[in-house]
Amino acid sequence: MNTCAESFETLILRSLGREYGARLLPSGLDITVCDQVALIASGLIWNVYFAVLALSFGFVLATVVALGKASPSAWLNRPARGFIFLFRGSPLFVQFFFVYEALVLLPRAGVTLGEITVPTQWMTRAWAGALFVLFLNTSAYTAEIFHGALASIPKGDSEAADAYGLTGWRKFRRITWPTMLRLAWPSYTNEAIFLLHATTLVFFSAFPAWQQMGDALYYAQYFAAQTFNPFIAYPLVGLYFVLMTLTVIGLFGIVNRRLNRHLPRAARARFRFRPQYIR
Repeated sequence: MNTCAESFETLILRSLGREYGARLLPSGLDITVCDQVALIASGLIWNVYFAVLALSFGFVLATVVALGKASPSAWLNRPARGFIFLFRGSPLFVQFFFVYEALVLLPRAGVTLGEITVPTQWMTRAWAGALFVLFLNTSAYTAEIFHGALASIPKGDSEAADAYGLTGWRKFRRITWPTMLRLAWPSYTNEAIFLLHATTLVFFSAFPAWQQMGDALYYAQYFAAQTFNPFIAYPLVGLYFVLMTLTVIGLFGIVNRRLNRHLPRAARARFRFRPQYIR
């Protein structure tokens, strides 16, 4: 029977591949609570990977889409509105299956562009395909949040910028964008928390885990099946996500205080966690 130190050493990076930990997963009577704590924590690496990259890239795309929706040009406005409606109007779970089926239809040998063959099979793996779906989904929701913040920017801010001679990119960088973020940040924090929780859906999606490189729920299901006891593995997953949620709240709270540092303390909007049970 392994000690907790041995379990941590051999399993904490196991979700990254067999070369980073024990080649075989613990099974049967050899499974200890320490094994479950370490291996489920290892699976969280993928949940954090999905959340951080989807939020990072989604933040950039959402800003562009929000500006497009706010644009008076129909060439920018209509595609932005269509993108937001498509991903906000359909369930995330359905999006996983639809994108997976679309990627599976690509030739196994790859797509040929002139004399170059681009491999496509890697896109059907969870680390790439599921990330792509989460990226598009959070981009649409965040774009709607940012668009609402753009529409709520006080008219006086724009008039003051015009009075100081700020136009174009300088006005956007110095006035419009910071004000948009300040107004949107509390709602964006809820979106970040929702996306973190939504990474657990990758386990139920069609995207397969490659060589047992699964997320936290993947290993929780494994332990529940091996031990016939779901009352250790699944509560562990819940506890880990509560801790990660508190971390997100803390980090985003720091950014919120930074964005509002110029306001009098009495005028600052208090940062409160208001979970969205229904999106």
